[in-house]
Amino acid sequence: MSELPVTDGVYRTAPRRVSWLARTFPSLVFFLRLTFSVLRAAKKAKWSSYGGQDWVNSSLEVVQALESVGVEFEITGIDNLKKVDGPCLIVGNHMGTLETMVLPAVIQPIREVTFVVKLALVNYPVFKHVMRSRNPIAVTQTDPRADLKLMLKGGQERLANGVSLVVFPQGERSSEFDPSQFNSIGVKLAGRAKVPIIPLALQTDAWPVGSIISDVGTIDPSKKVRFAFGEPLRVEGRGTEENEAIVQFISEKLRQWQDVN
Repeated sequence: MSELPVTDGVYRTAPRRVSWLARTFPSLVFFLRLTFSVLRAAKKAKWSSYGGQDWVNSSLEVVQALESVGVEFEITGIDNLKKVDGPCLIVGNHMGTLETMVLPAVIQPIREVTFVVKLALVNYPVFKHVMRSRNPIAVTQTDPRADLKLMLKGGQERLANGVSLVVFPQGERSSEFDPSQFNSIGVKLAGRAKVPIIPLALQTDAWPVGSIISDVGTIDPSKKVRFAFGEPLRVEGRGTEENEAIVQFISEKLRQWQDVN
C-alpha cells in the first residue's frame, strides 16, 4: 500500500482479523513494529535521501501497525485538502503522538507538508533524523514570545515555498479540548501569508500520552481514531471570526464522536 485507499474523501479501516498475540498484548506488538519502522526510516534519513514518499510510507506503516492490533480509523473530509490552490495551514486540536505520525500518510500525497513541533522531537535519539529531514518548525514551548516570532517567520518562509503547515495552537497535548487554550497563531500566520486554513478535528486517544514516557502510552484498540478535515477558510481582518469557526468545528466534531463512543 503506497497510499491510503480513500473513497469519496473518506478512509475507514477495512474489517480484518487480529491475531491472538496482538489482541492480548496490543501495546507490545504495536511498539515493536513502530520501533523497527522508525529505525528503518532513521537509517535512510541519516545516510541517504528521505523524501516525501518515504515519509508517506513510514506513516502508512504506523497506520498498519495500529490496525494490526485492532485500532480502527475513520478519516473524513480528505477531499477538502484538494479544494485549495497552493499551500495552506491545517489547524487542529492536539491529543498525542499519533497525529504527528499518521497525518503525513493523509496529507503528503495531496500536498507537500510539514509540522510545527516541539523542539524535543528534532533532538530525539534516532527519530531526530526523520524529523529534521522534513524541515519542521521546532518551538521551545518555554518562551512564548520567541516561539511566536519563529512560527510567523518560519511559517511564512515555508508557505512561500509551497509547503503547507500543520499547526496545533493549543500547544500541550490533551485528551480534553479547552477552547480557552486554543490560541490564534494559526489565523495570524494564515492572514500574514494570505493562505487558506483547513480546520482539523481529531480524536486519537487510542494512543494516549504515557504516564512515564509521554510518547509511550498504552494502546487501547477499543477507541476509534478519527480525523475530520473541514471546509477551507479565508482569513479576513484580525481573524477572530475564523478562529472561532475553527474552535466550533472541533468542538462539534468532538461532541458528535463522544455521542457514538
